[in-house]
Amino acid sequence: MTSSQFGSHSSVPAILVLEDGRSFRGTSFGATGTTFGEAVFSTGMSGYQETLTDPSYHRQVVVATAPHVGNTGWNDEDDESEQIWVAGYVARDPARLASNWRSSRSLDEELVKQGIVGISEIDTRALTRHLRERGAMRVAISTEVLDAEALRQQVLDQPEMSGADLVGDVTTRETVVVPAKGEKRFTVAALDLGIKSNTPRRMAERGIEVHVMPATSTLADIQAIQPNGVFFSNGPGDPATAEHATALLREVLAARLPYFGICFGNQIFGRALGFGTYKLKYGHRGINQPVMDRTTGKVEITAHNHGFAVDAPKDGATSTDFGSATVSHVCLNDDVVEGLELRRDGAEGPLVAFSVQYHPEAAAGPHDADYLFDRFVQIMSSNKNQEN
Repeated sequence: MTSSQFGSHSSVPAILVLEDGRSFRGTSFGATGTTFGEAVFSTGMSGYQETLTDPSYHRQVVVATAPHVGNTGWNDEDDESEQIWVAGYVARDPARLASNWRSSRSLDEELVKQGIVGISEIDTRALTRHLRERGAMRVAISTEVLDAEALRQQVLDQPEMSGADLVGDVTTRETVVVPAKGEKRFTVAALDLGIKSNTPRRMAERGIEVHVMPATSTLADIQAIQPNGVFFSNGPGDPATAEHATALLREVLAARLPYFGICFGNQIFGRALGFGTYKLKYGHRGINQPVMDRTTGKVEITAHNHGFAVDAPKDGATSTDFGSATVSHVCLNDDVVEGLELRRDGAEGPLVAFSVQYHPEAAAGPHDADYLFDRFVQIMSSNKNQEN
């Protein structure tokens, strides 16, 4: 991404050009300049600060389907990481005035501060419908190159998301320990593939000391802290490129350590069990996605951000190197696999590892899936009792 002068640019012309040639002209929002990424849309009506700071959105240009964005401004408490990760932002009608008691500045000011190029005053409904019909694709936003065809040629030179190895860009460089709140009950090794801040907080609230570790960590690094369980986080890119994480998880499962994964961690779990992964046409992004927990029959409204999914049989159990695997959750919109479970000693054996494709930490809500952290505690507790 390149950026030039910063400031309020309500009258500066900007253009968005997709790789298939569709273009939209509007006005600058955030920093001026030129940016490239994969165009995706998010259906959440709130929580834009959490969305923009989610590392899973690295190298993606996010289209807000809600027309009014920025109403509550920006604060210093709701970031899910240390920076904005989106490559660009698209909003139809940004708020002229931020109005919230927690706000310290406007969304536009924060985009400018962090050099994030955006565009406003375009038909985001038409853009969203186009992406639903044609699929997520490469895109550019520019205030510098306003010739649509010239900009499209630059878009076509950009790498696609399929085959993208991005975890190394977002992972922590050194282990960070998040202490348990109250009495410490468990220790968890959390592999940072692009973790959100609220995830270790959710664990800490349950008496878990969380060691957030680099994606390059080894089994020896994990075992050095004597964990009661292992967690793999969300993250950006194509799971097929995450060979180290997949091999590491196979070692974790062979060591019989309880496991919990979310989003990218679900895809890595699937690959470690021997399933494939594939790219969705336009993915699931937003905080209003319906998912059924097949173990309870309950439907949850959940927070999503993923463009890849696990290819696993939804009926019956699959024998793997580590036990019996089943699909535990499915999306009610399109029947995509949304969760996996692993049991030892057959399909009726004890639950030893599980994952979900969505975000139960859900900083911006909803919290229907918060129980999954309790499920992780139960597995670690059962494993601990067996060891004793």
